[in-house]
Amino acid sequence: MPKYILIIGACGQIGTELTLALREKYGNDHVIASDIREGNDELMQSGPFEILDATNYDNLEEVIAYYDISEIYLMAAMLSATAEKFPMRAWNLNMNTLFNVLNLAKEKKIDKIFWPSSIAVFGPNTPKENTPQNTIMEPSTVYGISKQSGERWCEYYFNKFNVDVRSIRYPGLISWKTMPGGGTTDYAVEIYHKALSESSYMCFLKEDTKLPMMFMDDAIRATLQIMEAPESKIKERSSYNLAAMSFTPKEMAENIKAILPKFTIDYSPDFRQNIADSWPSSIDDSKAQKDWKWKAEFDLQKTTETMLENLKNRV
Repeated sequence: MPKYILIIGACGQIGTELTLALREKYGNDHVIASDIREGNDELMQSGPFEILDATNYDNLEEVIAYYDISEIYLMAAMLSATAEKFPMRAWNLNMNTLFNVLNLAKEKKIDKIFWPSSIAVFGPNTPKENTPQNTIMEPSTVYGISKQSGERWCEYYFNKFNVDVRSIRYPGLISWKTMPGGGTTDYAVEIYHKALSESSYMCFLKEDTKLPMMFMDDAIRATLQIMEAPESKIKERSSYNLAAMSFTPKEMAENIKAILPKFTIDYSPDFRQNIADSWPSSIDDSKAQKDWKWKAEFDLQKTTETMLENLKNRV
């Protein structure tokens, strides 16, 4: 029997593309999208959708029972830049939704959970280059603190209650299909839109700020891959490091200029610079490679070519 899957936060940057990928794999009717607001036309028309506030345990339990859900992908979260403006709201959203889902799994109402962590779990004292799987964290942002706490709770529920929860630490994500939602790496999507519409971009990070990034297709593939892996292969029950490429805004701009020679970039760092400075420059994801055979397919050049080609076709 095909399983029924619930996506919480299906209208966000990752959630939208993840929902469509899961529907293609398991069938439209077997993947239920949910969020506190409606999504784009493609998402809404491709399969079932529920307006759902996942901080409400009873409402969440009701949806799970109605659709006979066996797996949940919990993508709802307030991201790094927005969370700094609304710290308590971010903490409540990011943590209460996780506890609700973990407790439903503990009560055997669902079988498996995907919960995304982030490179935001790392902090200023973390080794910057090739940040290892297990290292000093000490996050300095509300978002990072909530993600680090979430990792500890995921591991606790696995060890204490045998809850099958799986997680990866996403780097910054780049997509032409959906706009980002208030993160510190948003520039890496905005820059392509501005390059095509205005031939210039004002970047909110310094030109030499090197951060780990990933094209969305790789992120979706990694998410499906870790959830499909046999339970015995999942050795990290906090969250796995995940890597693809690392670059600076200047390097990204040079990549764009190779295709659009008239493009120019200027820099006006804002409060997001301090957040970026606390994060790693590159990530060691050898454990994900070893345990469930992860390997990225997109580098910066392939990402730039794909982004510009697809965005041109949308205009």
